[in-house]
Amino acid sequence: MKISNITVYKVKPRWIFIKIDTDEGISGWGEMVSGTKTETVVAGAKEMGNRILGKNPFDIERIWQRLHRSFFRGGPINGTIISGIEMALWDIKGKALNVPVYELLGGAARDRIKVYSWIGGDRPSDVVEMAQQRWDKGFRAVKMNATSEMHYIDTLDKVDAAVERVASIREKFGDKMSIGIDFHGRVHKPMAKVLAKALEPYRPMFIEEPVLPENEEYYEQIANEVSVPIATGERVYTRWGFKNIFKQGAVDIIQPDISLCGGLLEERKIAAMAEAYDMAIAPHAPYGPVALAATFQVDACTPNMFIQEQSLGIHYNQGFDLLDFVKNKEIFQYKDSFVDIPKGPGLGIEMDEDKIKDVAQQGLVWTNPAWENYDGTIAEW
Repeated sequence: MKISNITVYKVKPRWIFIKIDTDEGISGWGEMVSGTKTETVVAGAKEMGNRILGKNPFDIERIWQRLHRSFFRGGPINGTIISGIEMALWDIKGKALNVPVYELLGGAARDRIKVYSWIGGDRPSDVVEMAQQRWDKGFRAVKMNATSEMHYIDTLDKVDAAVERVASIREKFGDKMSIGIDFHGRVHKPMAKVLAKALEPYRPMFIEEPVLPENEEYYEQIANEVSVPIATGERVYTRWGFKNIFKQGAVDIIQPDISLCGGLLEERKIAAMAEAYDMAIAPHAPYGPVALAATFQVDACTPNMFIQEQSLGIHYNQGFDLLDFVKNKEIFQYKDSFVDIPKGPGLGIEMDEDKIKDVAQQGLVWTNPAWENYDGTIAEW
């Protein structure tokens, strides 16, 4: 079997799908991260894809090493392109062998996967109403952004507003609803300590990206201030990017993104390293259906995975949602905050390519929001 063709689709709301065909008629799907450099990712995928035409798609590790080990390696652009390609290769291999990918990564370590749902939007509001909607649908875990823009030193009313939102959910549902709070790297070290301490009494499931990953040396300081588990990792790629996090030991939960960190096998390797350091994994997956299906495959065979982000109904999905490009929609059916481990071969997802082609003709223009603080300085989104 040889790789014969590679096609890239840009589709609304903010997804980039890659399809790899083989000379034996078996095709695989992957997904890459869009955002501020969508056209760069698409061009890079085509350029890097040309390097693997004619190769055996079963040689996943060899292809991964070939693509990763360039002289100038790493970075989010290379990371997401390699991840998308690797994802599609596993889909091909699983389909060719007629088994789910997790069977090739050690087999199932669990019977089902716990999931959580997003509420509140980029600038969080109406969180109790949205939490009630998720509760009525069976979810027992939610995640919300802690705050919107926040300066290096900011006013305490923003802290009070964040506390009020979390407190309102805790008062409504008690301890029956787990609450993840995403600082989203928007909060700088001085205010991160203040905000984390103020939220601690409401016993969050975790606080996520309390500071930007490039400021990882402060995780330890925040961990010494509060007892809340700290989570991070969505912007970190490859196992080498996680080395200092593991060595430091302050983070409790890592959140690699399968569309950025290097793909399925790389995420499994990162998870195994985390297990050796007694850390949990809660993979980042707010994008499209292929990335989530691929993440489920790693979840199924990873014992230290405790909860999974999923994007059905997330505030970014305007116009199209997770199920719109998927034929076998049952793979994303959630019940009582759980989803069954995948059963189908490959990634277990059947994509509607005709609809993908149709929507791709509409074009894709989506960028991360650009925010400013009250004084006109650039704020982290």
